[in-house]
Amino acid sequence: MPSDSASFFLLLRPTKKPNLYHSKNPISISVSISIFHLRFGAMRRPKPKLAVLLLAFLLAATLAASQEFTYAGFGGSGGGGHPNLTFNGVTELRPDGILRLTNETSRLIGHAFYPSPMRLLGGGAGKNGTAVSFSTAFAFAVVPEYPKLGGHGFAFVIAPDPRLPGALPSQYLGLLSAKDVGNATNHILAVEFDTVQDFEFGDINDNHVGVDLNSLVSNASASAAPVNIKSGDTILAWVDYDGVAKVLNVSVASSTSSDKPAAPLISFPVDLSTIFLDQMYVGFSSSTGLLASSHYLMGWSFKLGGGAAPALDLSSLPSLPRPAGGKNRTSLILALTFSAFVALVVLGAAAAYAAYRYKNRDVVEPWELDYGPHRFKYPELKKATRGFRDRELLGSGGFGKVYRGVLPGTPRTEVAVKRVSHESRQGLREFVAEIASIGRLRHRNLVQLQGWCRRRGDLLLVYDYMPNGSLDKHLFGDDLLAARLTWSIRYKILRNVASALLYLHEEWEHVVLHRDVKASNVLLDGDMSGRLGDFGLAKLYEHGANPSTTRVVGTLGYLAPELTRTGKATTAADVFAFGALVLEVVSGRRPIEPRAAPEELVLSEWAWERYAAGEMEKVVDARLGGVFDLLESAAAVKVGLWCSHPAPALRPTMREVARYLDGGDAAEVPEPPPPPPPPPFCSGEVGFDDFVHSYPSSSFERAAAAATAADGVTQTSVATFPYSSLSMRSSYVSV
Repeated sequence: MPSDSASFFLLLRPTKKPNLYHSKNPISISVSISIFHLRFGAMRRPKPKLAVLLLAFLLAATLAASQEFTYAGFGGSGGGGHPNLTFNGVTELRPDGILRLTNETSRLIGHAFYPSPMRLLGGGAGKNGTAVSFSTAFAFAVVPEYPKLGGHGFAFVIAPDPRLPGALPSQYLGLLSAKDVGNATNHILAVEFDTVQDFEFGDINDNHVGVDLNSLVSNASASAAPVNIKSGDTILAWVDYDGVAKVLNVSVASSTSSDKPAAPLISFPVDLSTIFLDQMYVGFSSSTGLLASSHYLMGWSFKLGGGAAPALDLSSLPSLPRPAGGKNRTSLILALTFSAFVALVVLGAAAAYAAYRYKNRDVVEPWELDYGPHRFKYPELKKATRGFRDRELLGSGGFGKVYRGVLPGTPRTEVAVKRVSHESRQGLREFVAEIASIGRLRHRNLVQLQGWCRRRGDLLLVYDYMPNGSLDKHLFGDDLLAARLTWSIRYKILRNVASALLYLHEEWEHVVLHRDVKASNVLLDGDMSGRLGDFGLAKLYEHGANPSTTRVVGTLGYLAPELTRTGKATTAADVFAFGALVLEVVSGRRPIEPRAAPEELVLSEWAWERYAAGEMEKVVDARLGGVFDLLESAAAVKVGLWCSHPAPALRPTMREVARYLDGGDAAEVPEPPPPPPPPPFCSGEVGFDDFVHSYPSSSFERAAAAATAADGVTQTSVATFPYSSLSMRSSYVSV
């Protein structure tokens, strides 16, 4: 080579890995650059920097111009060879070449991503980059564990990290965590194919397609009908983005009509430049919830840089596995064996056997099919609680005992198992109510129901385990527990419970009346946030409907006075109970203190006297040592007194309560209306000492039974005790 010139030669031929991907036009680049520096009078040294810069520019432009791959199956007999994809969670490659992202196990996540990042921004990286066009097509199937009951969905994802760190299962689809929903720093585009209608994220139905940007609240969505996502059949989907027109199109079709529809299901104008980073990963995410589904991926093609992704030939894709006939064969064998057994034994033995099987069967009621939580097997829960040992006992109430349990799996899951008492006369009714209501409720300040079990007379509910126990144990337990309840934590708990009640009263599809709001039903999670639980007394009705008369239930001290007169549970009754809870948390005293002086017997009356005397700070728990926020404490006392007013019409709504507590400023809270003066005492009253021993029970009937047993009156009497304008006490009443 002449000394006055520099020549650089580069041959770029990306290795086409066997069966990794198929491309109609594999990239083959041959670049030859020669730069000659002519001699100008004297010998000059060559300057190769210009050649290097030009080479780098050509290489980046060529790689960004077009990238495509096709998976016609992912290995095995299905073709496609080893997929070389990045797996996470429970995703597995089946021998037939199908990717199975999730299986029939509850609360799991599955991820599958192309291993190399894609350059999705052209014209410069970062804020100056423009999202380039891309197109993808894939064949998938969602096979639910129980027909017609979806177990959450499946999503095509473009994300900066294929691991999707912190992502949760269930309604989060393995994409995000609860705290990350809506954060602009997520840089995630997801096209979801969902089979559960989640009201928390505004889903339109349980068979929809949605486009999600950094959130699980879809920016655009449409019903997938006539395609049924959870049918268990193969479904074809196309996602195309035009980087020039800045439009994202989504199309779906069933395997019977495999051609791409002429019109997209969703056409969403969006500039993805603000979502994408310079390098992103493409792939899929899915998850299961209380109910499970298997999510399968049979084929996938992708093209970057314009033009449609290579079409998928259904005939070359592996066939979707069908449910094995093992269960049917087993049933047939058992039936034949049973028939032979019946033919050999006497009629009495056969009758006894049939009676035994009937007694031990798992009864499936119609309501169990209407509502979604997972049904556990009794041996699972018995093993999880170590045979319901007393050592695992967390507490007991009017409807049963609660045990700590550990469910097997990776990781092991701690749960709380509530076993409804056999002697509870209304046990089954409360059990049905709890399944019917909390089973479909989802809120960050409600205790999540994971599932249930019924066997013989055993009725069991499985909840998320709350490691810090109940609020009342901290308020009235030992000094170490009480010391954890700083003012900021107490006030946060009140705001948490107010938010939960607002959701129950106004923000869910039905109005849910809790009917047993009290400190022992407020559980504390690992962050000492309050969660409202125990829906054993809950009732629900349509918005705008009038509640019907029902039996008076609840806990002494939290019962609204109008309940003993009308028997109608309303949202105002829940507000009254919340007012008692507010004063209880602020003061560290129970709503009724039977051993206190007469003027301090009823907490709301005593608090009102302090408020009227301008001594609100004396209502605050002395154990705080004076360390509390004056404005927040005054706001809480005023809200508690306002909610505790004996007239339902004068109480605030939970929306007002939540607003004032969130503000934390006493000046913004209206003055609570004064209570009416008490009427003259009636004769024949029974003091609190005669029935206060029933106070811890959730059932008001037990308090009534204790009172009537002491006075020898009939069982129709709820109670007979003095009237008070602020408490639930009234003159002699019957229901």
